[in-house]
Amino acid sequence: MKFLSVSTLVFCILTVGSIHAQSKQPVKPVVKTTKPVPATSALILKTEADSASYALGMNIAQSLNRDLGNLNTKLIAQGLQDVFDKKPAKFDDGTIYNILSAYSSKVLEENAHAQQKTFFDTIKTKAGIKITESGLHYLVIKEGAGVKPTASDSVTVHYRGTLPDGTEFDASYERNEPLIIQLGNVIPGWTEGLQLMSVGSNYKFYIPYQLGYGLRGAPPTIPGGSPLIFEVELLEVKKGH
Repeated sequence: MKFLSVSTLVFCILTVGSIHAQSKQPVKPVVKTTKPVPATSALILKTEADSASYALGMNIAQSLNRDLGNLNTKLIAQGLQDVFDKKPAKFDDGTIYNILSAYSSKVLEENAHAQQKTFFDTIKTKAGIKITESGLHYLVIKEGAGVKPTASDSVTVHYRGTLPDGTEFDASYERNEPLIIQLGNVIPGWTEGLQLMSVGSNYKFYIPYQLGYGLRGAPPTIPGGSPLIFEVELLEVKKGH
């Protein structure tokens, strides 16, 4: 059976080991005791296996609630129990994969869209921000007087890329070497944005994830569904053929 890697949901349901790996809190060792350990007023845990079982259930629930939410907990419990009781499966392995993959992608997109909307609602209030039809937001820091590139041209640029929280994930300045690249071989936000610039310009781009690395992101530096911020200086344009 193949296991999904598209979300914590899949790992939590289908693999025990990865449940611990995905947990944000370290798993504490179970303390041996000869006395029952009451977890709630109605629950008695008599053995280490009991404690592990309850802790595993909590771990799964916390991960699901954090990452996906809005799930029918009775059906989750029923699915678990049917497997443990070896009842006939309602879905084969391929169907399980497809269902969880589709639902995980849907929730990831909804969450990314909501977070991005909040980000751009703030960005669009900044003075001087311009917005293209595609949703690219940009700020002109300095306007040059040279030629503008087309999608078939190569460009020489200095740039700095950051996430919305300010984390820098790449910068040509740090390497002290500008980037030379064909404009058709970059993310759509760059392809569009750089064609707005003249040589000598310095722009700041606020790029929606749809014009960046999409819902997949660029692990490990760029999370899926993340908007991107780039400050770009256009140094030179080499015309394509």
